[in-house]
Amino acid sequence: MNRKTVIGISHGDINGVSYEVILKSLEDSRLLELCTPVIYGSPKVAAYHKKAVNIEELNLNSIRKPGEAHDKRINIINCIDDNVRVELGKSTRQAGQSSYEALKTAVTDLKSEEIDALVTGPINKQNIQSENFSYSGHTEYLKDSFGVDDVLMLMVSQYMKIGVVAGHVPIAKLSEFITLERVLSKIRLLNQSLQKDFNIRKPRIAVLGLNPHAGDEGLLGEEEQQVIIPAIEEAKKHNTLVFGPFPSDGFFGSGTYAKFDGILAMYHDQGLIPFKTISKDEGVNYTAGLPVVRTSPAHGTAYELAGKGEASFDSFRNAIYLASDIIKNRNYYDEINANPLHSTYNSGSDKDDDINDLSEDQQ
Repeated sequence: MNRKTVIGISHGDINGVSYEVILKSLEDSRLLELCTPVIYGSPKVAAYHKKAVNIEELNLNSIRKPGEAHDKRINIINCIDDNVRVELGKSTRQAGQSSYEALKTAVTDLKSEEIDALVTGPINKQNIQSENFSYSGHTEYLKDSFGVDDVLMLMVSQYMKIGVVAGHVPIAKLSEFITLERVLSKIRLLNQSLQKDFNIRKPRIAVLGLNPHAGDEGLLGEEEQQVIIPAIEEAKKHNTLVFGPFPSDGFFGSGTYAKFDGILAMYHDQGLIPFKTISKDEGVNYTAGLPVVRTSPAHGTAYELAGKGEASFDSFRNAIYLASDIIKNRNYYDEINANPLHSTYNSGSDKDDDINDLSEDQQ
């Protein structure tokens, strides 16, 4: 790219901490050297939040479309009705509609390549529901918007990269949801993303079990024997370095997670509880498997902090950095795979010795 990366930012729920973390992230002048930010939201709402958290000196450049963006300024496109009312800390129908309108406009521009990546502010999954948005979150909406068969919610930090088979799925439905086809699909998506989006030459992937002690050979559940292990074995046939299933308590408690490039958990809390505990406020949510790049902070609307100036913006800032990094990594991946002289790209890994140290019963 000859120009700076244009990062679209959807403003999320206007009554939560989204504007605070967006604006505080963009106060860092280093981000303007890296990319050109375009906020999809409302100058009026932004001004309200700037005053509420005392960052009124931050100037925003109002534009009508991304092509008008100034590459040395923070740009904002008005996507919503100016009569919208901000009610800090409350879930309202107006807030949900405003979340959707900003997201829809940003996704339209992402499809037409007017922006290079999208960072989404946190939404309230309940108040955004309407005839236009009947999804359990951004991930599912983007999957349908871009017409792909499957995507992977991948949580990313300096400590680990962990995806989940069952994202926003009720616990009562997990057993029927965890199928061989789904587990295998997520393994493939994780492997592809680690190579293409993170430039890991030959990623090592750990798969967690669903049941306590990974089923104890069928004593505590049959999903490992009937679904997860067959999926792992099938993935190995396609030259994927995948290991498991691991009991999740010992896997994280012993620090084994540090020996792998990627981890696949079976369900939401199994993956996100250790991820957020270890990564704290630094983690990022990335949607792997899309033809475009989308990241978000690894937190929600945090209504209880809205307008107080106390919200951590580390996760949102990291989401912007990660989006820019993945764009660069994808360009590099495409370049080296187009050049036959780089045929050794996918060989070797700095985690080889760690993996070889794992005992047979761990694998």
